[in-house]
Amino acid sequence: MIRKSPPPGSQGTLIKRARPASPSNEQQVIISTSGNEKEQGLIRTVTRTSGLDAPIVSLAGAHGGEILCCRFDPTGQFIAACSADRTVSLWRTYPPNTNYGQLTNVHKAPILDLQWSLSSSSIYTVGADGNLCISDLTTGTRIRRIKAHQGVVNSLDRIATGGTELLVTGGDDGAVRVWDVGANGQGEDAREPVKEFEIGCPVTAVCWSSDAAQIYVAALDNCIHTYDLRTEERLHTLKGHTDTPASLVISPGLGNYILSPSFSSQTLIHDIRPFSPHPHRIYRQLQGAPAGFENTLARGAWSKYDGGRRVAVGGADRSVTVWDVESGRILYKLPGHKGTVTCVEFHPKEPIVLTGSKDGTMLLGEIDPSL
Repeated sequence: MIRKSPPPGSQGTLIKRARPASPSNEQQVIISTSGNEKEQGLIRTVTRTSGLDAPIVSLAGAHGGEILCCRFDPTGQFIAACSADRTVSLWRTYPPNTNYGQLTNVHKAPILDLQWSLSSSSIYTVGADGNLCISDLTTGTRIRRIKAHQGVVNSLDRIATGGTELLVTGGDDGAVRVWDVGANGQGEDAREPVKEFEIGCPVTAVCWSSDAAQIYVAALDNCIHTYDLRTEERLHTLKGHTDTPASLVISPGLGNYILSPSFSSQTLIHDIRPFSPHPHRIYRQLQGAPAGFENTLARGAWSKYDGGRRVAVGGADRSVTVWDVESGRILYKLPGHKGTVTCVEFHPKEPIVLTGSKDGTMLLGEIDPSL
């Protein structure tokens, strides 16, 4: 059989064309050896799983330094990212994915962590200047600055309980402090902390239990300490790490498990139920996300859209590792960044992963929920 070669001067072109109205939400990738559509051949059909414009969307150009934290708002419609360039960028999750706002003059040093308010239009940030700041997103201005710690503040978490919103912060001064910012998230009476715990060594991460009764604290002693908010006593200590835990994330729903990546490249899931059948409360030991030598406080994530079936952590290999919690199997190694991936976040309602990196960019990528 003699094959006809393409006409001289013609070049192969790759064309990606979406069906205008497809009930199965699929996209076709077609290849052509000429400009004639009749000679195009289908090579792959991609099933879309989210409302994004494309399976991978890049969010770049807003920051001149490494991105240290990025998070979806509670509705999943917006994204906030903080950077070493001391600014916070605000983005739309869905097309046209615009950078609709930039908060400047919030901190005088790199911003290390942020949280969206659960009950108001406020956003909370902490930085290397020792401050906890509250900014109003409707006006784009800082409305409160609180001297929270003597030194770097590494971590921040918030929870809504009893008609108010509580924040917890942890820093290099070895202290963990709780702040009541009120139901409106303005923090008029948050000049002093309502609770304070002395850990005895620098704190790398803090998070609330699902019922706001306990605080989990990761520190430089390689342990995760549990404190009771009412009695202010240390209840127990979670061990298992051979190096410093970098971040803490509670599982969605009842909050029975806690995820903690560490500087040793090992990620642990501890069982924090009152009566755990697992030795040392270690439910899973996950490998595959190298921490590197930079000692980056990599922020992991639990999936929310499927009830917490997956966890993800970024690594120094410039990719994101996604595991199945039940089996401990690696489901994805997501590439795309040109630097260490510092933070990961799952969309609250769709199978979308948000990642931020030291290359100053973010990526939105959809994953297959059936895996």
